[in-house]
Amino acid sequence: MEAELAALAASGATTFVGLMATEAWTQVRGRLARFLGRGEDDEVIDAELEESREELIAARRNGDEDGAADVAAEWRIRIRRALRDNPEAEQELRAILDELAPRQAAGPSVAINHNTISGGHYNAPVIMAQWVNDGAPLHGPAGTGPRVRLPESRRGALTPPS
Repeated sequence: MEAELAALAASGATTFVGLMATEAWTQVRGRLARFLGRGEDDEVIDAELEESREELIAARRNGDEDGAADVAAEWRIRIRRALRDNPEAEQELRAILDELAPRQAAGPSVAINHNTISGGHYNAPVIMAQWVNDGAPLHGPAGTGPRVRLPESRRGALTPPS
């Protein structure tokens, strides 16, 4: 069980430190301060988090990888202590991390098509794809997002003459 908590603490520290240098940090910082402070030292922890953020940004700006790693190690230890001292904290941290995790599209991220165009004259680029996902959320299960049907007059422009 201790190894599982250590892995969860490491995951939390990696996620939080990764977000320190982003615009999302202001929202995440408050949640992390409340998680670690358990309602008692939220403001003190919030100030410590902001100080760590400044240290992290300075370390990255100066190419100081050890300094950036020290910030992550400090918060990994503090998160691990919070998990060890409070059994309910594990579920709370998991919920926070689940909310912050980037959404991954279900299904393959790469599909290979082999298309051949021969004959005819094409005066513009021809683009073919099995599917395209630009990161926009899908509606329903993978592959059931909105579909566009080309008018009959435009379909011939996408297929080579026979």
